[in-house]
Amino acid sequence: MGRKYFGTDGIRGRANGTITSTLALKVGQAAGLAFKRGDYRHRVIIGKDTRLSGYMIENALVAGFTSVGVDVLQLGPMPTPAVAMLTRSMRCDLGVMISASHNSFEDNGIKLFGPDGYKLSDEVEMQIEALLDQDITAKLAGPSELGRAKRIDSVHARYIEFAKRSLPRQLELEGMRIVLDCANGAGYKVAPETLWEMGAEVISIGVKPDGFNINRDVGSTSPAALVAKVHEVRADIGIALDGDADRVLIVDEKGELIDGDQVMAAIASSLREDGMLSKPGIVSTVMSNLGLERFLEGQGLKMERTAVGDRYVLECMRREGYNLGGEQSGHIILSDYATTGDGLLAALQLLSVVKKRDLPVSEVCHCFEPMPQILKNVRYSSGKPLQNKDVKAAIEAGEQRLGRNGRLVIRPSGTEPLIRVMGEGEDRALVNSVVDDIVAVVTKVAS
Repeated sequence: MGRKYFGTDGIRGRANGTITSTLALKVGQAAGLAFKRGDYRHRVIIGKDTRLSGYMIENALVAGFTSVGVDVLQLGPMPTPAVAMLTRSMRCDLGVMISASHNSFEDNGIKLFGPDGYKLSDEVEMQIEALLDQDITAKLAGPSELGRAKRIDSVHARYIEFAKRSLPRQLELEGMRIVLDCANGAGYKVAPETLWEMGAEVISIGVKPDGFNINRDVGSTSPAALVAKVHEVRADIGIALDGDADRVLIVDEKGELIDGDQVMAAIASSLREDGMLSKPGIVSTVMSNLGLERFLEGQGLKMERTAVGDRYVLECMRREGYNLGGEQSGHIILSDYATTGDGLLAALQLLSVVKKRDLPVSEVCHCFEPMPQILKNVRYSSGKPLQNKDVKAAIEAGEQRLGRNGRLVIRPSGTEPLIRVMGEGEDRALVNSVVDDIVAVVTKVAS
């Protein structure tokens, strides 16, 4: 059975287009009913990023939850991983994050977490989808059973302490000059405060949200401003979060970008040395570079690959017993501490490795030479271009050209109407040619 509402990371789309107040109301009602599993006062916690549409969606969700008898705790702007942590810490039945992550302000989304702080399984999401299309009038709460809503202002300190406790007690960041880019998003308060309390000199950018500027020329998907600031102030490191602070990108002291693959390599190597890997390996996705896989093999570590999406990484980690995983895009999951990707936690763990090695970030984070990798996107408006026979033929031809010295990963995005075409191999010119040929065919079919 196909999924009508949920993608790889909740429900996402254009605000007042796909994501309307009507839909948000229904999601609140459906999710509230799905998680009412006992005779007690149920409650849900709701966080959001800084998009203008967050007000509309939050109020609609509150109306939906309270209409089915669920109490609501409203957090205001908070990182996605903070919502996940607080859902479990505050014994809530459900957690909700209103965010479209790294997308521009015009989009928004709804992410759901269960009482254990983990993202919902496909099966639970399908239960909620089924309720979304039902008439639930008969299931609404009576006048005396309606839910209550209130704002909670004290949780920022709780998350900051949680983040700091992920590091050894004696570790301090004294003497480190850090440029921190919060993408004008959900981490604009808690992230700078955390690093400052750890003793660092913090130069913050992307900390003046106005409802429209989230991810605009800042953040992990637009690192030019961070690179420039690192050069300007001669920082030891630059750290960029995305709009909901569940992913991170690093810039070294030379202004060079460091992606999630290098971050995972550095952390994995350190955890192996300290005997803190629960299993000799990590989990990543089909998008991670072959260079990472070869580096880990040299360390005696295995890399398990999953479909794209941090939820699939986490599912594999839980199933196979790994405690480190993530994506090249910067979703890093440290399951000893968190139940989802956490950009701030990942940055802190990397900083602890830098302190341990007492080396510049450029040396700590250059663990391997990446294999040439080309990624191009093709936008489409409808249909399923990858099922077209000409596209299939082009992909097959590309695979034959690359042979055993390369690979292709071609997939629809789970969050945007895009076909992502990724090629990887030892010969950059060949990889680029193969990707261009496939993109040309997909573009023709998509248009």
